[in-house]
Amino acid sequence: MSDNVHAIGETMIEKDDHQGIAQLYNAVKHSIRRYLYELDGTQPHDMYDLVLRQVEQPLLEAILEHTKSNQSKAAEYLGLNRGTLRKKLRTYNLHK
Repeated sequence: MSDNVHAIGETMIEKDDHQGIAQLYNAVKHSIRRYLYELDGTQPHDMYDLVLRQVEQPLLEAILEHTKSNQSKAAEYLGLNRGTLRKKLRTYNLHK
């Protein structure tokens, strides 16, 4: 691995982005651990879908805010096509 690239989880990132990505990774991991702890022995179900639903909406909101609701730019940032983004925005009632 080059000096300019690091791995966090399965994601390869540029060294310059390391701190922000590491903070995001650690925040998500901490939140999941805390959620599991607070279940106090109760068996979780459908954790994958639960986490994706809880992360996707704030991700979309933050990207739309950052792009000043420019859906083409938001789709590009997210690596989605515009149609997929619009479908997700309708799912969360974020479309305008």
